[in-house]
Amino acid sequence: MGTNISFKRPDGQEASGYFAPAAEAHAPGIVVIQEWWGLQDQIRGIADRLALAGFNALAPDLYSGIVVPYHDREAAAKAMGSLNFLDATDESVRGAAQFLKRNGSKVGITGFCMGGAVSVLAACRVAEFTCAAPFYGIPPEAVAKPADVKIPLQCHFANIDDWCTPAAVNAFEADLKAAGKNFELYRYDAEHGFVNEQRGAHDREDTELAWSRALGFFRKHLA
Repeated sequence: MGTNISFKRPDGQEASGYFAPAAEAHAPGIVVIQEWWGLQDQIRGIADRLALAGFNALAPDLYSGIVVPYHDREAAAKAMGSLNFLDATDESVRGAAQFLKRNGSKVGITGFCMGGAVSVLAACRVAEFTCAAPFYGIPPEAVAKPADVKIPLQCHFANIDDWCTPAAVNAFEADLKAAGKNFELYRYDAEHGFVNEQRGAHDREDTELAWSRALGFFRKHLA
């Protein structure tokens, strides 16, 4: 449905990504951020699904062509560890937002695992975004504190998660509340990565519930 494209970062460098356009002209936009596996077909499928729901969707390729097989956690950790998160957010992710805002539309962001953390980071640093819906990802407080969030959040977390642990989620929620932020936070009795239908942790029922919530959130804030 979509296609690979190039777009400009604010620093003038070229970035690439997968763009799935909505059927309607001047549709609102959503930037989709990959898991630590790279720009997998599953993330492209998320962009396609958002396009069918009426959004222009762009998934920037933060690994510049590297896609890690699902079984190779060591390689995924190495790829994520090599990513300059601030450069990726301030340049590639912001460039994707600027691309989607060309027609004056509002733009949101969503992301999964590593992409969830980047989505929260972008909610603190990228002025082009109107709202963010991160999935099971929290950035380190050294780079983004909950008090730094500038836009509405809708957060989705798994209760069975050894990366975004329930304790970390509780602390994140408490800090958002203490800072008086506009947010919703949902927990699912599922495993980390439950939205990814290509992996064993996938939970269809929770995925569809989270999806319906996220679409409602984006329609509310991006209309």
